Formats: sequence, C-alpha cells, structure tokens
Amino acid sequence: MTTPKKPDFLIRETDAEYREKAKTHLTSHQLADFRRCPLLFWQKVQGLVPDEDRPAYLLGRASHVLILEGRERFDAEYAVGGPINTRTGKPYGANTQAYADWAAAQGKPVLTDEQFALIVNMATGVRSHRLALDLLSDGIAEGVVRAEYCGVPCQARLDWFHPLHGIVDLKTCDDLTWFEADARRFQYAHQMAFYRAVLRVAAGGAFPVHFIAVEKKPPFRCGVWQVSEQALAICQLDNEAAVERLKQCKASDSWPTGYEEVRFFDYV
Repeated sequence: MTTPKKPDFLIRETDAEYREKAKTHLTSHQLADFRRCPLLFWQKVQGLVPDEDRPAYLLGRASHVLILEGRERFDAEYAVGGPINTRTGKPYGANTQAYADWAAAQGKPVLTDEQFALIVNMATGVRSHRLALDLLSDGIAEGVVRAEYCGVPCQARLDWFHPLHGIVDLKTCDDLTWFEADARRFQYAHQMAFYRAVLRVAAGGAFPVHFIAVEKKPPFRCGVWQVSEQALAICQLDNEAAVERLKQCKASDSWPTGYEEVRFFDYV
C-alpha cells in the first residue's frame, strides 16, 4: 500500500497523547456514553468508572495495526510468543508466572502465538477482498483530527483516510452475517457521523464513509459497506442534539440516568 502526503488537518500521535487530549476534547465514545446515560458519562469523566480493557480489545487494536499499518509497525508495537520451558522444550502457558514475568519484560503488549495466528488470518481475509484491498491500497492510517464542533472542542482518530475514498473504518466481528445488526446495536453510524462532522469542520468538505468488517473465526470472511448519506445525516442530527444536552448538563451540573420517569411497558 502507498501513502499520500498527510493533509495538514491530520495529526499522528500516540494512544497516550490521544487519551490525554480526551480530557479536554469530546470523542465519539464519550458522546456515545452520554447518549446512553449522562450519569455514566459524568462518572467516567470523573474517573469513578474506569474504562475496561478486555482481551478482545487488545486483539482489536493489534489487528488494526497489522492490517492498516503493516508488519514493521506491528513488530514495533507488539511482542509475540513467550518463554520456552527448557525442561520440556515447549512454551510456558499464558497463565504461568514465567510467562507473566517474560511479558512484563517486553515493555509492550504481548500476544500469544495463537492470538497472532488469529490476526494474521484476519489480515489475510481483508487482503483477499478486492474492494477492501482497493480501499486500503492508498491512504493514511490512524490520523487524528481536532476541531470545534457544535461549540465544543472535539477529536477523532480515523482508522484510514483518503481524499477520494474518505473515511474507512475497520471492524472485527464474530459473524459477518450479523454485522449490520451489530452496527445498529453499537451505533457505528453515530460514530462515523461524528468523525465525518469533525473532519468536515477541519478539512472544509464532506467525505464518503465505508466500513470494512472481517470475521474473527474461519473462514474469516470480509465485507465492505458504504454508509448512506441518509444514515449519516440522521445520526449527525442525533449527535448534535446530544451535544446540546451535554452542554445543558454541564451548565446545570445535573447528570440524569434517563430513567427518572415511569415508562410504559406493553407485551406486544
């Protein structure tokens, strides 16, 4: 893959730098927390509810690096394997103290051989898809954009960007058959509408949005979706309404759960 000249509105920075800036800049994940529950948003901002870091998140981050940035970058950011038991000639198990000591000494996240084989298979699945390969043949990985959107400082990290293809977001999933249902459940279109809106302020133009989704199990199917303009427009309006509510909550220092009133339940 080739890389065009990085536009002035995109920044390259570490995860730690991005997380630090998230203390002063609204992100799509923070806005999603607020839409779900203003009280949850406030508790996370205050550090009362720490963000989870599940094993699946490590696999997701590592697969993004390998698929979007290549093996050299992957090797710089992750270690693979583990220590060998000299008595048996076999690797120590991931749950042993010897493995934990070895992993701590690497100074970077560690993947087992099995985990690495899994993300290599996912990368192969993406490369085997003609449309996905075309979208990722030219562009910029992990570019950060910042701008004031709806009167609020905001930021977004784009998986992939190209001036013609626009925003390309890589998703991993258990079963490609249900990706569209998962996308609705996890409100991926809201995330992309936020990204595109912030990018539009910074870049001065609107860009198309694509999903590339790949399975985390055989046969590692890959699919490509273009997000419709209608879906992006609806989600943008929803996001902007949420930002206005967020500003009101900050002004009044009031953080409801969203379930303060009686709701009507009907079996049908």
